[in-house]
Amino acid sequence: MRRLVPPLKRVYSSYNLAEVHHARNLLEAAGIAAVVKNQYLSSAMGELPPAECQPQLWVVNDSDAGRAERLLFATEPVGPAWQCSCGETLGGQFTQCWRCGAYRLA
Repeated sequence: MRRLVPPLKRVYSSYNLAEVHHARNLLEAAGIAAVVKNQYLSSAMGELPPAECQPQLWVVNDSDAGRAERLLFATEPVGPAWQCSCGETLGGQFTQCWRCGAYRLA
C-alpha cells in the first residue's frame, strides 16, 4: 500500500546551511513544521547546477506557507522604539545604543 505524502512548499533557500537551519528553528518555534532538503548536496555542485544544490526549507503543511513567509521576511520592526539615556531614539530591534554604547534597560 502506498502512503500519501502531504504536499510540501518551499519557503526559503540559501547557500548558507546555517541560515536555512536558523529559519527552520524560527518556524518550529512558531509551531510551523518544516524540513530542510538538499543539506548534503554542496559536494555535488559542479556536477549539478548550483541552484539545485542549495539547502532549501520546506513547510510540511501547505496552509502554513503564507504565515511562514511572513515570519521569515517580515520588514516591520521587532518591537517599539526606545530612547537611550543619551537622548538617541533607536528601533526596537536594537539592544545597544549606537551613539553612547549603553544597553537598553529591560
